[in-house]
Amino acid sequence: MDSTLQLHHDLYPKVMPAGAFYAVSSPSHSASRMLLANILQADINAKLTEERLRQWAETDGAHTALNLLYRLQRLEFLYGETKPSSQLVKVTSDGFEDILGQLSDSHKALLVDQDGFYFANVGFNHETAEEVANLASEATRLTEKHSLLIKNNLNIYNNAIGICDPAGQSELTFFPLYIGNTKNILVTAGLPLLNSEAFVTMVRGLFVLAGEDIHVVNE
Repeated sequence: MDSTLQLHHDLYPKVMPAGAFYAVSSPSHSASRMLLANILQADINAKLTEERLRQWAETDGAHTALNLLYRLQRLEFLYGETKPSSQLVKVTSDGFEDILGQLSDSHKALLVDQDGFYFANVGFNHETAEEVANLASEATRLTEKHSLLIKNNLNIYNNAIGICDPAGQSELTFFPLYIGNTKNILVTAGLPLLNSEAFVTMVRGLFVLAGEDIHVVNE
């Protein structure tokens, strides 16, 4: 069946929330993560062509690129749309804050850099945000330190860590997001709402931030 794969032209690649999360949820590299990451960094008005697909997949083989695209479609990580619906967020703390509140049912969330400083905040007061950002940094370092135990012994393949109530409902969750060689941490209070276009928009914004090498400081 692979030999019959053909690219449908005049479509725009649309990365779904699950695809965006997969692309940035681990520091490990794979062909799938590379393709998704490159699409997330691409111009949202760029149509899917064979040349662009090979470029995004970083391969000279059209057959290899098509098979990779087909596999990601089967996983519902992306699909093609006739008009671009993706958005880019303005790379400022305010730009991120416009969408952060949509990622938590309590409308409280933070974006934290790899040094433990928050650069976007909605819902937390400044002092609490600073402490939570430090907690997020320490918690994710702890999971990275014990990653072999978590993955190889416990067979848990999720890097997020949470503080839960007695019913198992998350009250505070830390999601490490790896953008190239940069680690950011998304903190959500209450129930995370990552299965949304807002999450994809945020990830696109983080790629822009990493690409421009801008450091947004707390105000």
